Amino acid sequence: MLRFTLVSLLLAFTLGCASPRQPLPVPAPVDLQRFMGDWYVIGFIPLFPERNAHNGIESYQLSDDGRIAVSYQFREGGFAGPLKTYHPQARVVDNTGNTEWRTQFIWPFTADYRIAYVSPDYSETIIARQARDYVWLMARTPVIADDRLQALRQQIADMGYDMSAFRLQPQQWPESSPR
Repeated sequence: MLRFTLVSLLLAFTLGCASPRQPLPVPAPVDLQRFMGDWYVIGFIPLFPERNAHNGIESYQLSDDGRIAVSYQFREGGFAGPLKTYHPQARVVDNTGNTEWRTQFIWPFTADYRIAYVSPDYSETIIARQARDYVWLMARTPVIADDRLQALRQQIADMGYDMSAFRLQPQQWPESSPR
């Protein structure tokens, strides 16, 4: 019995001292004006409401008060599906080089939103969460080259994401009905 207790205590101590997940990569400070605008969702580990999304576009607009108005639109279930739109608000966390945001879909709850990567020309970005539960790969165009897609997928995997949950979001343009 004493041996079992000692092993249990040792195991509990070891697990309690285990190092937390490595921090996400932090890119150079993000120029918010360059980051604003439309981003096509190329791939993701989706939130429940967007699990059947097609033709997703996330748009950002910086307000005079520093808040960021977000619009996420996608077709539900197929390219001709109904248009779904979400309008969360975001704010930049101070002293993060504009790379860490707090987003709010429902008051008073906020969610972790991190720009873990943005290409030098602001044509590609990876939005991640410290919990490694959701991720979005976005680009300024609805299609990116296969070699580039594979490199970005590898970047996401290197951040500690389970890539078996990652999937591409179908994109087909132009759409048959207006937004």
